[in-house]
Amino acid sequence: MSKKDTGKSKPGLREIASAAHVSIATASRVLSGNSRVDPAIRRSVLAAVSELDIDLSERNKTKALAFLLSNRPMQHAFHSNILLGAEAHCASRGWELIFQSSNYPLQVSGRELHLPTVVKRHDIVRGVLLAGTNSTDLLKLLMSKGFQFVVLGNNIMGEADLSGYDAVFSDDIQGGLDATRYLIGLGHRHIWFVGNLRLPWFARCYEGYRRGMEEAGLTPRSNSVDSEDEVEIGYLGTKSLLAKGDPVTAIFAGNDPTAHGVYKGLRDSRLEIPDDISVVGCDDTIGSWLYPALTTIREFPEQLGKQMVELLVNRIGNPSQEYQRVTVPTELIKRDSCRPISDSEGILPGPALQDAIIS
Repeated sequence: MSKKDTGKSKPGLREIASAAHVSIATASRVLSGNSRVDPAIRRSVLAAVSELDIDLSERNKTKALAFLLSNRPMQHAFHSNILLGAEAHCASRGWELIFQSSNYPLQVSGRELHLPTVVKRHDIVRGVLLAGTNSTDLLKLLMSKGFQFVVLGNNIMGEADLSGYDAVFSDDIQGGLDATRYLIGLGHRHIWFVGNLRLPWFARCYEGYRRGMEEAGLTPRSNSVDSEDEVEIGYLGTKSLLAKGDPVTAIFAGNDPTAHGVYKGLRDSRLEIPDDISVVGCDDTIGSWLYPALTTIREFPEQLGKQMVELLVNRIGNPSQEYQRVTVPTELIKRDSCRPISDSEGILPGPALQDAIIS
């Protein structure tokens, strides 16, 4: 009986190099994450690892991941909760998590991008969790250098090709559809979407809203404000919407901070929520703090963080496996910011809204 059969030895670097027909030094560079290796050679080494059934996550002593928060403030509630979920799951799996914030121009090409130093420390960091807002050029840069990473798919700017990396999504498109169906079920027909449609998380939520309106035979209507200040988006979007004089009985805000701005805009116009206009939001970060409490789409950021860690650790252990896309469901939370209306209320603005428009 061979040593392998008795379990006394496991395939090592020498066996990997032999199976891949490369030198031990080359195999070592690939397994340590060195980006200066020909992609074809890297694939050959990883294929050998798969054939030998070696779990790379157990091979190296360092077990640390980097959480890279791009183009978002560190105190952002949604991404902070993703970090908390990732950190807890890392601890349960015996991994360390290193936090790093990063800001870079989203329009800059990959050739001009510079990765944070901690990400490039292959002797410390085995993989990267990408949260915040990221460009497709950054993803291409990481792929070209052979980094193992997983990205929050909801916040990728530009057309993303999901074939070359792992991604985790919150199902905000379905959430937007659920919220729109709820408003329509309450009798609302003049429902407006307020957000910044240039930003992907607003665009995804709008897509669910659009589907809900069109399946009911209604015309989707939006007021998009070109700003990254989410409260400002809600406030300015609401004030300009009211100034148009178009019928409106409900406003769908692209996230909870935007809904906060909607509340301020309506109150500045002496309108009551939900008596004059109903409001829904998305993400449930501050919805319960508003008055009246906000009907919103609950997302599960801690679960997003957990799933990101799970995918990345699995990728490190088996780099040749197929790339995964995981979608975490959302939940509609019904609170006090919406009310049912009659057919007559859904035709024209009510007296209070007419007064606000005139003033």
